[in-house]
Amino acid sequence: MSNNNTTRFSNRVEDYVKYRPGYPPALLNYIQDHYHLNTRETIADIGAGTGISSAPFLKAGYRVIAVEPNNEMREKLKEILSYYPQLKPINGTAESTTLPDHSVDLIVAGQAFHWFDPLKSRDEFERILKPGGRVAIIWNERRTSTLFEKEYENLILKYATDYQKIDHRNIEDRDIEKFFYPRACSLKIFDNYQTFDIEGLVGRLASSSYMPPRDGAAFSKVTADLEILFNKYSRDNFIQINYDSKLYAGWFK
Repeated sequence: MSNNNTTRFSNRVEDYVKYRPGYPPALLNYIQDHYHLNTRETIADIGAGTGISSAPFLKAGYRVIAVEPNNEMREKLKEILSYYPQLKPINGTAESTTLPDHSVDLIVAGQAFHWFDPLKSRDEFERILKPGGRVAIIWNERRTSTLFEKEYENLILKYATDYQKIDHRNIEDRDIEKFFYPRACSLKIFDNYQTFDIEGLVGRLASSSYMPPRDGAAFSKVTADLEILFNKYSRDNFIQINYDSKLYAGWFK
């Protein structure tokens, strides 16, 4: 994970907290049931950000070590989730977590795998996992099938800086399979969505690191085009963004 990748969300933390999607309860239930988790086990959330992927496990009673290299995001995670005594936030990366050898039972990477160096992070995951350890790679992939979703995607392509380079859609099944090799992983997809008014839709877009920042000269142009799009497709002053919540999971060692 390069230094640029670890700092690129520093000026977007508030929007990230307010407007990024969480994960459907069915996803956590599937991990617990299919991979036989119990709350005595320790989870490492790698690239934990502001705690979106840590929160469901904390609420379910698990001990979570939230590994996050971005100072602003890690401080926000502490602020939001400080009332969970089983939370331990630490400064680290996927390639260098600073965790002890064989110390965790499950590694979770939520909306973060595309930032990792796959070879170095795989070695690190092997090192910190206990025998029988599992890995769950999850992300919300925004759908682009409805007319609104297609025009929203085109708006992003119009204004984004390096969207096509860093989009997690660039991660293919074979990339994940290679990461797990010689073990196997399975893919499970869950429905997910968010409903926004115009303020929320602007915030959702602003939370993305590839978009112009709120204080940048181009952001007013982004907002103007987004309002046109919202007025065209909203119903009762709300619009829905749909996602595939993808879970790649398996025993890692």
